[in-house]
Amino acid sequence: IFSPNSGNKEITWMMLEAGAETDVVNSVGRTAAQMAAFVGQHDCVTVINNFFPRERLDYYTKPQGLDKEPKLPVKLAGPLHKIITTTNMHPVKIVMLVKENPLLAEVEALQKCYRVLDLICEKCMKQKDMNEVLAMKMHYISCIFQKCITFLKEREDKLDGFIKSLLKGREKDGFPVYQEKLIRECIRKFPYCEATLLQQLVRSIAPVEI
Repeated sequence: IFSPNSGNKEITWMMLEAGAETDVVNSVGRTAAQMAAFVGQHDCVTVINNFFPRERLDYYTKPQGLDKEPKLPVKLAGPLHKIITTTNMHPVKIVMLVKENPLLAEVEALQKCYRVLDLICEKCMKQKDMNEVLAMKMHYISCIFQKCITFLKEREDKLDGFIKSLLKGREKDGFPVYQEKLIRECIRKFPYCEATLLQQLVRSIAPVEI
C-alpha cells in the first residue's frame, strides 16, 4: 500500500507502475483511493481509479489456450493502453486519440481492440473483487470504438464526421444531442444489469429529458 495524501499525481502514477497495491487497506480499513478522497486529493483518486497495468493488457498479445493467434496484435497494445488509462472520458477526446494513431484508426484494428475491452469488462465483473467502475469504463470505450467503426465504414468523412456529430449542437440552445444519446446508449448496453453502478447511473439519467 502507498500513501497518496501528498497530492502528487505523478508520484502516485510512478508508484502504481512500480507495482504498488491499490486494494490493500491500512490500519483503519481504508484503501489508498479512499484515503486520498478523505483528505481531498481527488486528482490522486482519479489516477488510482484509472490505473490499468500494462501487463494485464499484454496478456492478450500472446495466444491463449487453443488460440493460434493472439487476440490483440502487439503493435496495438501501446495505443490501446494509452486510451484505457486516460482520465478524460469525453467521447471526442477518445475519438481524437484513435484518429491521431494510424495503427488504431482502421476497422480491423478497432474490432480487435473492442473485443479485448469486452473481455476485460467481463473479467472485472466476474473476478472476486468486482470492479464495476473499470468494467463500465472498458464497456464505454468499447462502445465508442464500435461507433468509430460505423463511421469508418459508412461515412466519407470518417472519424472527422464522428467528431462533428458529437460536437454539433441543436439550433435552439447548442446542446449536443447526438453526444448525449451516444452516452446514454453506452450505459443502456452495459451487459451486467445487476451492477450497482449501472442502477445508480440509470436512476440519475432516466428522469432527465434531453
